Amino acid sequence: MKRDIIQPTDINYKICARCIYDTRVPRIVFDSEGVCNYCHMSDELKSQFGTGSKKGNQKFSQIVDEIKKAGKGKKYDCVIGVSGGIDSSYMIHMAVNLGLRPLAVHYDNTWNSAIATENIRKILNKLNVDLFTHVTNNKESDDIFNAFFKSGVAELDASTDLAFAQTHYLAAAKYGVKYVLEGHSFIEEGVSPLSTMYFDGRYIKSIHQRYGQKKMRTYPLMTFGQFMKWTLFKRIRKIRPYWYIEYSKEEAKKILEKEYGWEYYGGHHLENRMSAFMHSYYLPNRYQIDQRNNSLSARVRNGSMDRHAALIEYSHPPHLEDGLVGYFQKRLGLTEESFNEYMSQPLRSFENFPTYKRRFERFRPLFFLLAKVNLVPMSFYLKYCFPIRSEKL
Repeated sequence: MKRDIIQPTDINYKICARCIYDTRVPRIVFDSEGVCNYCHMSDELKSQFGTGSKKGNQKFSQIVDEIKKAGKGKKYDCVIGVSGGIDSSYMIHMAVNLGLRPLAVHYDNTWNSAIATENIRKILNKLNVDLFTHVTNNKESDDIFNAFFKSGVAELDASTDLAFAQTHYLAAAKYGVKYVLEGHSFIEEGVSPLSTMYFDGRYIKSIHQRYGQKKMRTYPLMTFGQFMKWTLFKRIRKIRPYWYIEYSKEEAKKILEKEYGWEYYGGHHLENRMSAFMHSYYLPNRYQIDQRNNSLSARVRNGSMDRHAALIEYSHPPHLEDGLVGYFQKRLGLTEESFNEYMSQPLRSFENFPTYKRRFERFRPLFFLLAKVNLVPMSFYLKYCFPIRSEKL
């Protein structure tokens, strides 16, 4: 059956002439040719990192040599976070084939899908890679999620994102490793719109203190001081190889399936059930945010997807796993009535709670320097270190 494109009826609605970002995207502006600022950001990053070119390959080759040199005499020379998804799984495969000795690191928020857990096992066992895992107590983890759900903010899964980063640093520090490899590709996934989703340690702590009931005992909270310790004093570098080299998510998927019996879980962010709930149900229904536009726009920009096909896919609801909403309610002890009550309460944002945002802005020159030498991701600098009111990218 042919699917039609469903577009908003707002008379001020406008869509980028190049990708599928539209006026619903925060802080979007268009040039005289109708191309959005996020397309220009992608072009600038591609030029800066030399993505997929001889320049990018040479840069990454130099980084690999530096990793090997820094790791001499140590059991591991780099840390790689694994989730069971395509990007992190292929990163392990690539690192081993480059002669690196990675330590795989996983943060378990106790909401992993069985497929993702099995994917991690298959990859690591075949490549003989060790795994460092930090598991947060399931009741404590659920209490944090419950606090965010009750608060009315969009970043329901923010605690997982921060905990992943902290767990990477903890593992690297424990084994004296100076490099963390991250499996993000702005070519395949884009860079999520500025100010759309935010998280930091103070934000998570403030929401949990207001709405949570249990103490944080096993959750790996990263404070501003710890962040500075990892970057300025431990000097642990964050490297995103896919920002330098040519990378195709679809080709990576084929290699993983063929060589490891890796199994696909249905879509981006769906390897974890909390993440799947947030992206498939919570954000679209509470905030009218559908983050598929990030990866769909990226694929249109890189030519791996037809723009019309992307518009059709985006105009229809995201896939929702059967029983996922009921699972969420049961895990968090919510009745149908209380669930609906929280889903319909007034919307709030990170600006309604204490955060480190102003501090990141004040230290913008420092974070620019840190980003230039890979001590913080460039995306952190671009998204977190400018005032929301500014159009500066």
